[in-house]
Amino acid sequence: MMVFMTGEETRTITSPPIRGSAQDAEPRTPPTRAWMTRLVIAGIVLTALNLRPAITSLGALLEEVRDGLGMSGSVAGLLTSVPPLCFAVFGVMAPRLARRFGPAAVVCAGMLAIGTGLVIRPFAGNTVGFLIASALALMGIAVSNVLMPVIVKRWFPDRVGSMTGLYSMALALGTATAAAVTVPMTRALGGDWQSGLAVWAGLAAVAVLPWIPLARAKGTALSVEKASAPAPVAETATEGRQEPAPLRITRSRTAWALAVFFGLQATAAYITMGWMAQIFRDAGVPAGTAGLLLAVTMVMGVPLAFVIPRLATRLPHQGPIVVALGLCGFVGYGGLYLAPAGGAWAWALLLGVSNCAFPLALTMVGMRARTGAGVAQLSAFAQSTGYLISIPGPLLVGVLYQHSGGWGLPIALMAGLMVPQIVVGVLAGRDRTVEDEAAR
Repeated sequence: MMVFMTGEETRTITSPPIRGSAQDAEPRTPPTRAWMTRLVIAGIVLTALNLRPAITSLGALLEEVRDGLGMSGSVAGLLTSVPPLCFAVFGVMAPRLARRFGPAAVVCAGMLAIGTGLVIRPFAGNTVGFLIASALALMGIAVSNVLMPVIVKRWFPDRVGSMTGLYSMALALGTATAAAVTVPMTRALGGDWQSGLAVWAGLAAVAVLPWIPLARAKGTALSVEKASAPAPVAETATEGRQEPAPLRITRSRTAWALAVFFGLQATAAYITMGWMAQIFRDAGVPAGTAGLLLAVTMVMGVPLAFVIPRLATRLPHQGPIVVALGLCGFVGYGGLYLAPAGGAWAWALLLGVSNCAFPLALTMVGMRARTGAGVAQLSAFAQSTGYLISIPGPLLVGVLYQHSGGWGLPIALMAGLMVPQIVVGVLAGRDRTVEDEAAR
């Protein structure tokens, strides 16, 4: 009781009767806040688990889908380019939707879209229907991609590194699980690739649940956000009203560097998710083993996605991490070119480490802006622009593979893209904020 009296002493001077009732209510606030916080954490983890299975489950069964729908190599390359295209187109809408309906409601709708798209697409019956249903699922992924850093910054402003690590770890776990389990699960379901793809809709349905009460409790969520911020309530409310004010994000060199870095790492990730299993299969590796190798690449992100963001937030410059990840990519692609089957497990490990540029990019989004509004705009700009940059990569790999008759040129392209990725990553890792640069 003395603790509350100390905190209330100056406030009770002007209005003792009102504060008396507030005192009675105060002890009930922390449990509510703790319950909401736990629900947000559950929502973040479940959402992250759903942000890649739609893509890696398809990568594991790409050959079966191509045969079932009669796709050429170029069309399959187009299919692997659909994710970044949807992320670019729909991701830019996320901040506006979040301002109107609230981030929790938008993410809840995103999980619903993922589940619906994953149920429909295997049974669409043709390539066009498959692409449209995939786009619906990817739309849900796109808005959730953009809003996850915003939610982390808003609810956990003093734990951006650890919460980004948790989110990235769950994302990597969902990615790896879908890559590893899809082929054996398809066989257990009778060898039908449609069932093997559709089963992932169940995971999306579970992810809807924690966001429903969060979407309905806007006022509570807002009060939690204010309580966790270091500024007084009045100032936080003012800041909230100013959030929609546009930041001239395109004036920031750091924003552009981060967008290009995001685009190049996304190019590598979607080429890997879409084609790596096929590269191993063409080298003579059995389909089940190729799926496991893709899973190994993805699962490397589980521990590293937790370690890298925490390390990044403790460094004034994230350039050394960028360089280390890029060098792992060089060696991995070199091995994939020279001995794809002989050193398959080593190359899968190294490329898995290289793909951890994604959680690093997310962490830098949270670090390169000071305010929640700045993070929202930077996240939308970096991800939408970055995914636009990444669109040609998977498509070009499919075209090169079909017309060259092998994987030599596509792998050389992947290795070559590591050079600009390292350069712009070092620039994006400098200790500065987009608000300062945009104001100049």
